[in-house]
Amino acid sequence: MTLALFALGVYTAATGSGLACQAQWPLCSDQLIPALTVNPDFIEWFHRVWAMVTGFLIIGVAGWAWLDGRDRRTRLAATLAVVILPLQITVGAVTVTVGGLVPGGYTVSTHAAHLIVALAIFTLLGFATIWGGGRGSPRLLRAAVGIAAVGIVASAVFSRAVPFVTYSPGAQAGFYATGLAGHLGLVATVAYATEAVRTGYAGLDRSTAKTVRLLAAGSMAALVGTLLLGRDLVLYTAFWQRLNLVALGVAAALAIGAAWAIRGLGAEGTTAGPVRGD
Repeated sequence: MTLALFALGVYTAATGSGLACQAQWPLCSDQLIPALTVNPDFIEWFHRVWAMVTGFLIIGVAGWAWLDGRDRRTRLAATLAVVILPLQITVGAVTVTVGGLVPGGYTVSTHAAHLIVALAIFTLLGFATIWGGGRGSPRLLRAAVGIAAVGIVASAVFSRAVPFVTYSPGAQAGFYATGLAGHLGLVATVAYATEAVRTGYAGLDRSTAKTVRLLAAGSMAALVGTLLLGRDLVLYTAFWQRLNLVALGVAAALAIGAAWAIRGLGAEGTTAGPVRGD
């Protein structure tokens, strides 16, 4: 739900629908529910409804973490997501009231804050979900690294740094959907590799686990840079395009490097060996 909300929010902003609803919040063009036809008012309203439902689910995740007796780190991540949720709602309200309660609210700084806080919530929910799911395993670590690498490479198809497709509102939503999938894979990789460092996995020594964690963390930092540059936070000149391309390349290379580091790790945690006949 949060990943879909991210992509939907990007699409809403890219189509200019974020400034619809006559710059009102929580009403939309003096209505609680606008005309249910595909138009800027409806897109913005639908984004708000999706955000409201997702917000209640985020609160539910925190409640589940506490009531179900999950470990301390799971409860902390889920609770922090709820704690900063009001900030995200407030910044979101500010960005759409350019001619309303907060004149000039739709600025680069509020736009960037809206993106960064949303990414923080998404990351915290990722950690809460992964930690709350029980112990990791070599199979899960391999899956996480694979998702990270595939997600980052797929995001390149939609990225504004690589002219494969026109960076239309749909392409922007696609970029963030695939990029966030890659980001979630990196979050899982860091979590599972950290567990391997602490407790060890059969067939994966702690030195390799530390290397995988470092590569995933570096890839995550570079990927966040591409996510920020994917929005209109700077005047997108040739310099920023090259920087964006470098960050995307670094993110992909480090994720692929992490996958390469555990290439011999078997599905059940043993190093894969040759199959011998009689």
